[in-house]
Amino acid sequence: MGHPELEISWATAQDKWPNTRSIVTTRLQLWPGLCFAGPKPYTIVSSCGFSLHPRSQFEPAPMAPSAPAPPAISPARLHKLVTSQKDPLLALELVNVTSPTTAPHPATLHALVLRLCRRREHLPHALALLRRLPSPPSPRILLPLLLSALRLRRPPHLFLSTFNSLFVSGPSSLPLHPQLLLRLLSVLSSTGSHFPSALQLLRVVSTSLPLPEPLVLAAHNLLIDAAARSGHIAVSVSLFRRLRSLHVSPNAETYRMLTQLFCRRGQVRTAATLLDEMLHRGISADPLAYTTVLNALCRKKQLREAYRLLCLMRGRGISPDIVHYNTVIIGMCREGRPLDACKVIGDMMESGCTPNAVTYTTVVNGLCVSGLYGKAEAYLDDMMGKGFVPHFSVFHSVIKRCCAVGKVNEAAQMMIRMLALGMVPHAETWSSVIRSVCNDEDNVEVVLLQIMKGREHC
Repeated sequence: MGHPELEISWATAQDKWPNTRSIVTTRLQLWPGLCFAGPKPYTIVSSCGFSLHPRSQFEPAPMAPSAPAPPAISPARLHKLVTSQKDPLLALELVNVTSPTTAPHPATLHALVLRLCRRREHLPHALALLRRLPSPPSPRILLPLLLSALRLRRPPHLFLSTFNSLFVSGPSSLPLHPQLLLRLLSVLSSTGSHFPSALQLLRVVSTSLPLPEPLVLAAHNLLIDAAARSGHIAVSVSLFRRLRSLHVSPNAETYRMLTQLFCRRGQVRTAATLLDEMLHRGISADPLAYTTVLNALCRKKQLREAYRLLCLMRGRGISPDIVHYNTVIIGMCREGRPLDACKVIGDMMESGCTPNAVTYTTVVNGLCVSGLYGKAEAYLDDMMGKGFVPHFSVFHSVIKRCCAVGKVNEAAQMMIRMLALGMVPHAETWSSVIRSVCNDEDNVEVVLLQIMKGREHC
């Protein structure tokens, strides 16, 4: 009842083919009529071209008629057999044997590809199987395949050669999905050891494949950002110049990443030059790029240049927002120039930008540090008149400075206002007021009575 092409005893089969049981079991699942009788001689169909007998050597088998095709099974049954097989090569054999009568479901091929790509020696089988898919594989399938080639801890040429065989120089190259390219570049650029592979991959795809301009720009921006975060300023600048050589115009995001990189390295003038270049190229300004340059100028104590850039923004048709103004105000107050900060507040109110709590808090503290208590109280009144509730640190700063110059009554009035708002003064605030009151013997009773009355009203 068996096939005469191959007759082999169980002992000989175990010696010659250690995995004979798996092969026979697999074949029996496909051909229920195949004979198998344990240790007795049995027959199976093989493609090796030899007839094996219970003797000790092989003999070429006479050419026999081709074996009959296996009976057709359903794609669902084939999928179950493939996914339950532990050895991916045997699972691949199942697909190959049933291919004349059963077309495997794409999900079956997908599952098999993912299993084959886990070992380097199985990668050629996985690549060949990809080309048997009825439609181009999705990034969900290709990404694990390529990442598996990357995770095999071999030289990077294995990953790049796999990519080239799939998308560039293969017999039937697959279309490169934009999402797949960006995801690959993101994974490669996230690790320092794989960053050169990311640069080489970008060079290959931008010169060998007809990529759309937005994808080329997005890919370069991704690597520029990764290089900037790692501090590789030369690589970022090289990628920026390469965009020009490819006749691709950088966008606002490209300039923002470079300005942030130059500002972190202290090259503020170069960052400001990039802002001018954006204007000349007609690229819409990125507010965050201007904030970065303003902050860098203030930290380098170049307040005049910071204020000049703030004025240039209005001249260029860019309306500075509250963040831009506050950046310059904080820088001026930090350097002991609160009156210049008050001038900036006047400019921002003229341009229609309303100061916020951060603006008032910064100016009040700066004025108190410089001993300008009258102006500090005026801005504090303006702040409260606009509905902003000052932080207790603002009151503490004013009270502490008033006590330092002997203005006990003013300090007491601030304490009363603080209590009226339901704020709990800090222990240091109480200490400053009590110490100053005790030093003023003429007004000690009056001041303490005022404070106690204010506390009772709370």
